[in-house]
Amino acid sequence: MTSTQQKREFPSAYDHGAVEERLYRWWMEQGYFKPTIDPDREPFVIIMPPANVTGELHLGHAIVAALEDAMTRWHRMRGDPTLWLPGSDHAGIATQVVVEREIAEDGNGLTRHDLGRELFVERVWEWVHKYGSIINKQLQRLGASCDWSRERFTLDPGPSLAVRTTFVNLYNKGLIYRGERIINWCPRCATALSDLEVNYSEEQGKLYYIRYAFEDGGGHLTVATTRPETLLGDTGVAVNPEDPRYKDAVGKNVVLPVLGRAIPVVGDDAVDASFGTGALKVTPGHDVTDFEIGQRHGLPVVNVMNLDGTLNDAAGPYEGRERYAAREAIVEQLEREGLLERVEERDMSLGRCDRCETVVEPLVSKQWFVQMEPLARPAIEAVNDGRVRLVPQRFDRVYLNWMENIRDWCISRQLWWGHRIPVWYCDGCGEQTVAIQDPTECARCGSSTIEQDPDVLDTWFSSALWTHSTLGWPEETEDLRYFYPTSVMETGYDILFFWVARMIMMGLENTGKVPFHTVYLHGLIRDRSGAKMSKSRGNVIDPLEAIDRYGADALRFALTTGSTPGNDMRLGEERLEAARNFANKLWNAGRYVCTALADASEPVDWPAMPRSRHREDRWILSRHHRMCRQVARLMEEFQFGEAEREIHEFIWSEFCDWYIEMAKVRLRAGDTAPLSVLAHVLERTLRLLHPFMPFVTEELWQRLMGVMPRDASHAPSIMVAPYPEPLLEALDDVAEEEMGLVTDVIRAIRNVRAEFNIESRKSLEAVVSTSGSGEAIAEEGEAIRSLARVDPLAMLEDGAPPTGQTVTLVVGDATVYLPMGDVVDLAAERKRLEGELAGSRDEVGRLEGLLGNERFTDRAPGEVVERERQRLATARERSGRIQELLGQLGG
Repeated sequence: MTSTQQKREFPSAYDHGAVEERLYRWWMEQGYFKPTIDPDREPFVIIMPPANVTGELHLGHAIVAALEDAMTRWHRMRGDPTLWLPGSDHAGIATQVVVEREIAEDGNGLTRHDLGRELFVERVWEWVHKYGSIINKQLQRLGASCDWSRERFTLDPGPSLAVRTTFVNLYNKGLIYRGERIINWCPRCATALSDLEVNYSEEQGKLYYIRYAFEDGGGHLTVATTRPETLLGDTGVAVNPEDPRYKDAVGKNVVLPVLGRAIPVVGDDAVDASFGTGALKVTPGHDVTDFEIGQRHGLPVVNVMNLDGTLNDAAGPYEGRERYAAREAIVEQLEREGLLERVEERDMSLGRCDRCETVVEPLVSKQWFVQMEPLARPAIEAVNDGRVRLVPQRFDRVYLNWMENIRDWCISRQLWWGHRIPVWYCDGCGEQTVAIQDPTECARCGSSTIEQDPDVLDTWFSSALWTHSTLGWPEETEDLRYFYPTSVMETGYDILFFWVARMIMMGLENTGKVPFHTVYLHGLIRDRSGAKMSKSRGNVIDPLEAIDRYGADALRFALTTGSTPGNDMRLGEERLEAARNFANKLWNAGRYVCTALADASEPVDWPAMPRSRHREDRWILSRHHRMCRQVARLMEEFQFGEAEREIHEFIWSEFCDWYIEMAKVRLRAGDTAPLSVLAHVLERTLRLLHPFMPFVTEELWQRLMGVMPRDASHAPSIMVAPYPEPLLEALDDVAEEEMGLVTDVIRAIRNVRAEFNIESRKSLEAVVSTSGSGEAIAEEGEAIRSLARVDPLAMLEDGAPPTGQTVTLVVGDATVYLPMGDVVDLAAERKRLEGELAGSRDEVGRLEGLLGNERFTDRAPGEVVERERQRLATARERSGRIQELLGQLGG
């Protein structure tokens, strides 16, 4: 193929839209995503966190996909049997809410209760079959190379059997029980909620100070509460026994306002003496802390709330009132009776349902619970003894603290969609049957009049089994034997407790083995200013729109480059643009190399390690293989963002900006030696980058292979080509040091040209004096002349340096003299620089004044203060440089 043909068939700009769908379809057709079981090799396995079946791709999914795909592709290229198993979650509450809304919007006024449970569940399944695969198709647009043939759904027969088996086993061990405890309740969704399904936010509220008179008539206690309507369920008042204000109150009774019943004052260390008045109304039926205080002191539990958020008969005169209407009426009564001391505006943490945003009500309810402490002990040991490694390690402390203080887990949900609790109640003897398979009669008395518990299990119960239920457990499948335990669980640090910890507990309980050896915790994605992304703020980036505009590779690269485990990262349009620019930079480099190879008079050998002795070639080969060694170390340490940064800097600066430009100079002079080096470095670097930017690297690699000799031993795709290993014999410290000086000299001269606004067509004269690197400067003279636009370039052997208006640059052990008199108007340049110096000094003064103002540094957001400090440092540096230039011009 001629150079002209190559250019015509090789677009001048990278068009991701023309590449991504085609390549992904080809990868799927070739079966590259499916692992082959090899008993002689240890597999690499990631079980994808199951996305909600109702979900659409958001940045949280995108960063998970980008990181997990990078690990998967890397291990696949290393020759490991690699399984990335995808799946989705039935998302009990979320899916039920969506389908209920759809039924309501049909216009016939029906609710799920009108349909009945069986028809409603059928309707949900119809919805799932129609819309449930949307997010998987969107993940494919990101390039997710998971084995779709093994895709699982939490309500599939296999995972469903695992759920029932686990429930029955835990029940038989006494670790699952039914009882009355405090839970989170959503009045709108009419179900208990897990902690993860409650979103807490700071909102404006009120703190009400209410007087509780002593029963004996000796004054009163004042308590502070944000929820006065719950006082109807008070069964005591608690004070800290060390609080001297209330030493004589403990043991007395006070009169409950509104209802008039006597309740005791108890002393309890859980009371924060600094909150409110230091006296706490104890409502065991509506607060977790109060429930525990009540248990310690034998206080009765009174629930005053119906499940729809209205008050029940225990609320006396306020029975039937909606909770907030009751609050207003009770406050009015307290004020009338002189029992409301004062009301304060106060910021408070308010919990809302994750699905419908209704304020959650803590209340005592009869639910199914898992006793967690016995399950937590082995999971604590697994982290302490290193069988499970958390990345970053600082989360060990967080994990252990939560596990050592773990509460029992409420697993029942008052929904119709999900894994129904496998418990049947007998109308005859009143006993219950717990079974894996649906029973036809009571296990105790044999009666056929049995009815299944109407509740379903918390979605997180099935998710906790995900690493082994997806591989076939409780059946002894080939996949379970080979792929379990899995290798890495990658997820956000925000669900360490709600999911990761439960997977470790359940994996150990069900299989006796840890479910994975490493937990990689990524941070949250924030906007460019560090604020949390939310639709209400209008700062959300839609990943699908980003893919359309910038490409999947650019989105993946922007999300992960420079990121570190466990730390939040910022994402804005500028990062996406920079990532797209990098893809284009790589494309242009690939286009140049492929064109140069096609234009060669003789075929260039397959890019094995070239043996060129030219300094530039030895330098780029050494830099490339040193970079390979660094990337290998970073990948092993799970520092993927830093590995990407190393590759990016090498490609952008050393390969594109320096070596390709130097190679052009030599190729124009007829030296073809750079061609094999260009091919070798580009081909290997594409493989290094492939796990992070799979589409552009595959497309360029295929084009490069199209102009290189190729035989059957070579891989058909970059994704199954071997990941590059560093060749230590390629490392050349001397070449790196010498070329480092050459590039520094060129860069310094370029800076002077920019600072003095010298037109690119004008050449500068340069005289170089060195104390030991003269040979390298002289031999690389053509590169310096071409890339720095200097002519003539002379070496100062002996004698005095140039005199007159000369800029002197000290670069390493070289001194570069640039006579300026014939190139620029020195008087005009001096005047311009003096103006810039004055402006720069003014900016330094302004920023010093701003940062010296404590009102600014104390009140402004941290990122704003840091940005101004960086501006001050830049302004000071600029002032110093201008003064240096003026000094060289005699200014």
